[in-house]
Amino acid sequence: MLPSSNCVAIHLTDISAAENYYTNVMKFEMVSRTETSVAYNAGAFLLRVNADLKPGPPIPSFPVKDIRAAKEGLIANGCTILLDNGDSLCFRDPFGIVYCVAEEKPGN
Repeated sequence: MLPSSNCVAIHLTDISAAENYYTNVMKFEMVSRTETSVAYNAGAFLLRVNADLKPGPPIPSFPVKDIRAAKEGLIANGCTILLDNGDSLCFRDPFGIVYCVAEEKPGN
């Protein structure tokens, strides 16, 4: 079983407008920012807003101990890898739902 993490990612085209909204309207506490993403403490979860030309629904994230083993298991069970960053990846399950998995860092 994959335990859920406390991170949900959303992908939006206008990162500046998203930053303004989540900072000033929703009043979430910003915890990190890069040119292409902003992360917020949203209470019970971390909201990661990523710049993307193709916005989509929220993507839940799951921690794994071994990203290579997770990838092999996902592929073997009909999942399609959409993005592989080495220590994390996003995939589409056989039902069309997108999820991310990220390798746990030592000490977490």
